[in-house]
Amino acid sequence: MWSGKWMENSNYIPKCLISAEGLMSGGIWVYNRKKGGMDMMDAKEKNWLFSIFPNEGFVDLGLYQYGWEQCEPLHSYGPHARNHYLFHYVISGTGRLQSTDSKGVTTEYQIRSGQGFLIYPKQVNTYFADRDHPWEYVWLEFDGLRAKEALELAGLTMDQPIYRSGARDLSADLMNEMLYIARHSDQSPLHLIGHLYLFMDYLTRSSASRRMMQSGKIRDFYIREAISFVEQNFQNNITVEDIAGFCNLNRSYFGKIFRDAMGKSPQEFLISYRMTKAAELLKLTDLTIGDISNAVGYPSQLHFSRAFKNVYQVSPRQWRTEHKLSK
Repeated sequence: MWSGKWMENSNYIPKCLISAEGLMSGGIWVYNRKKGGMDMMDAKEKNWLFSIFPNEGFVDLGLYQYGWEQCEPLHSYGPHARNHYLFHYVISGTGRLQSTDSKGVTTEYQIRSGQGFLIYPKQVNTYFADRDHPWEYVWLEFDGLRAKEALELAGLTMDQPIYRSGARDLSADLMNEMLYIARHSDQSPLHLIGHLYLFMDYLTRSSASRRMMQSGKIRDFYIREAISFVEQNFQNNITVEDIAGFCNLNRSYFGKIFRDAMGKSPQEFLISYRMTKAAELLKLTDLTIGDISNAVGYPSQLHFSRAFKNVYQVSPRQWRTEHKLSK
């Protein structure tokens, strides 16, 4: 937990939570604005933190796992591929990242404190702590409809995976949001998602390589229109042709720009959105499976159950048994 002293006193602004020494000795350094110096706060006495986020069906931006670690010399991870986006911020020390780009070419990067690195879904990576100055980092695994757009706005792609800040104060804010999430696993999902949004805000604002071409803005307009159409009509028997028609775009062209922006086809997005809404209804209501099937645009309960199982690996009935909120 964060010290109650920091939580109650606005003089304490988490501008510089630094080094393994503070965490390893049972404390965290925070900047005291009134004093103009650093104060030590209480912390857990271990060299790593790890938490798994509960699956709450957040669509725009969701959290999966998160943690902090002071690595041992030459500690390595990989080669491995993730199912979601994974971002590390290096608090202290150095290390190396071996990253495979969009063309399958592997490049090695030297990364130091104050920098970070992003791993894309399905991208194979290996990373190593330095022998003499092993890194300490905090990390978040996340995904969602807005994730790819925000990361590209920050200049982070499979071909450019290294984060370098153009604003030191915003970079410190980014680090502190990540550490806050890592150390507050007992908070509610909505509370942590709020801090995930703050992290993304600091990431895009602090990046030294932010850019968005005019053509990208036009593309994003169509994507927002398409998502809005799905949000308002998912319960109806809509098709990809309907979505493309609403945007006044050729289906083939619409499918291409949608996949480029969202990382999935319009059909995959529509199914994913419907299944997320179905999971919410299963968890929060007593509606029958048939009623929920109709409510998310599936007149056939059989087709709905098959689609749901493809996404969640269990039947709607079994998922409800495992996740239903008790009254």
